[in-house]
This record gives sequence, structure tokens and C-alpha cells, in this order.
Amino acid sequence: MKNLKLIILTMLLTAFQSFSQLKPVQYKDGNQVLNGFKIAPLKNSTQKPGILILPAWKGIDKLSKDTAERLSKLGYYVFIADIYGEGNYPTNDGEAGKIAGSYKKDFAAYQKRISLALQQLIAAGANADNIVAIGYCFGGTGVLEAARGHLNVKGVVSFHGGLGKDGSRPTEPITTKVLVCHGADDPFESKEEIAAFQKEMKDSKADWQMIYYANAVHSFTNPESGNDNSKGAAYNELAAKRSFEHLKLFLNEVLKK
Repeated sequence: MKNLKLIILTMLLTAFQSFSQLKPVQYKDGNQVLNGFKIAPLKNSTQKPGILILPAWKGIDKLSKDTAERLSKLGYYVFIADIYGEGNYPTNDGEAGKIAGSYKKDFAAYQKRISLALQQLIAAGANADNIVAIGYCFGGTGVLEAARGHLNVKGVVSFHGGLGKDGSRPTEPITTKVLVCHGADDPFESKEEIAAFQKEMKDSKADWQMIYYANAVHSFTNPESGNDNSKGAAYNELAAKRSFEHLKLFLNEVLKK
């Protein structure tokens, strides 16, 4: 009897682990191979809510993977997008800045890569009409582009993301709900750029929120950013915890479960 119980327990544990683990997904943009990750929820829901994660400027990292795991435990289908594609992954800040900058300029290409990742999230099981996109740093810029591009997401959440857009681009109505989680001391976003973003949100008649976190600089959600605020990018445990709680409130408001 003890052996039978042990076998059953082992089988259940194995099933649970395989169900909860991130699984690699290879997809394409034309001939460009993309390598994302998917994970199914640990709680069943008839509404099948989904969350798309757009990583920071170096591509898929530990933060995006850890966040996907946390969100799956809350009952969400999650997909981590690969924006750059195989053969284009940056190895240092200089390369990351260059390639991320190219997508900020060519926002249509960025929106396309986001749209392709959304398709993968839906293929993984998420309801196409019950999705939120979240992003960190460069990915935070991306989710705002998802809102500007009228992609089929109910809401977007930008964590210490770049807020600006080319001033020559017209401001169009935004129907996607927007949450921006911003470090109050982030040196990479000027007062002018913040003011322009807020004006854009008002002019677009968006349902938007912007939350500032005290003593937080850029990349405040990422433990791998160190703790030296003088460098402009550093982890802030309290701000990270608060912003995740704000994310959960937003998801509970926007998504059906």
C-alpha cells in the first residue's frame, strides 16, 4: 500500500511539474525564426485569460520567465515574445541599445512581431478577446505600441518603459486600457517626454493610469539590475512588490476569469 501511494504521489508530482513548466515555442516572421515560451495556467477558467510578456532590451531573460511562472499560478495563459529572432540576440548593452532603437524607429515592425506573439498565445489556449500585454523597459515601450496599433488586447501594462513616440506621428483614439508603472527617479525619461506621453493619453481619450514609485530608477523590477541608483538602473524591492500588486489589480479589473 505504501508503495502504491508513493507511485501515485510521484505521478501527480511529475504531472504537476510538467504542466507548470515553461515550454519553448518556435515560430516565424517570414524566414526569421523566433523562439518564445508558453505556459498554461495552474487554475482552470472558462474565460481563458491570457497575458503576453514583452521582455527588456536584451531579450527573454530571467525576469520575464519568473513573471510568466508567477502569472500562470494566478490562472493565466502566458506567452513570452521573442522580438529579435534567432541570430539577432544582443550580447551587451551596446548591441541591445542598437537593435532596440531600430524597433522603436520602425514601430510597424515592432507591432508586427507583437501581433505574431499574440497569435502564439492564442494558439496556446488563451481567449483571443481576453488578453493583456505587459512589458519591461523596451518591452514597456512595446506594449504602448500595441495600444497605439490597435492590437486586440484589452489592456497594457508598461513597467519602466520608454514612453515617447515620434512627434510627427498622429495621435489616434486608444481604446485599450493603459497602466504605466514608473520609477519617480528614472533618469531615462525626461519631464518633456513624460508630459508629451500624458498629453497623448488625454488627447487619445484613453483610460490610463500612471503610478510613480518613490526612490525607484529605471529597471526597478529586475533583481539583476543591482542596487546602485546612481547608475540610473537598479532594483527596488518595495517598488517591484507594489507594481506587481498594481498589475494584479489591473488584471482583475480588465480580464474576465
